[in-house]
Amino acid sequence: MDFQNFTPQQAVPKIKQYCAYQERCHAEVRDKLYSFGLNKTEVEEIIYILITENYLNEERFAIHYAGGKFRMKQWGKNKIKQSLKQKQISDYCVRKALREIDEKEYQKTFQKLVEQKIKTLKSEKNIFIKKRKLQDFLLQKGFENDLIREVVNNI
Repeated sequence: MDFQNFTPQQAVPKIKQYCAYQERCHAEVRDKLYSFGLNKTEVEEIIYILITENYLNEERFAIHYAGGKFRMKQWGKNKIKQSLKQKQISDYCVRKALREIDEKEYQKTFQKLVEQKIKTLKSEKNIFIKKRKLQDFLLQKGFENDLIREVVNNI
């Protein structure tokens, strides 16, 4: 969107619509409000309105975001945590969001990814290269070192 100047009165309905469309984190909404040409005081006042009217809820955003990245992209907890941190989500909300991920589903997804990757490594004769490729893949997906170590050691 082009840089445009809005008054706070014009910005509020626009930003409410922006927040209603999908869950947003505070940083995204703040950036959007600044792109409307508003100053710091106006932005903070609008953020306050959005929070009190429940358009903006960091905890709800973190839970939806973590669940979505896990289900759709099969990200591990480390990658989700790192991504939420980049979005300036509080430690409390990050921990709460990660706890909402079902542990059985998490283990099942991890196993499924391990099996899929091992299938693609069938032709790799060197066991060390095979282990390294599996480990790198799982790390890149954001899974925890202890889970990865256990699976790689059992190959």
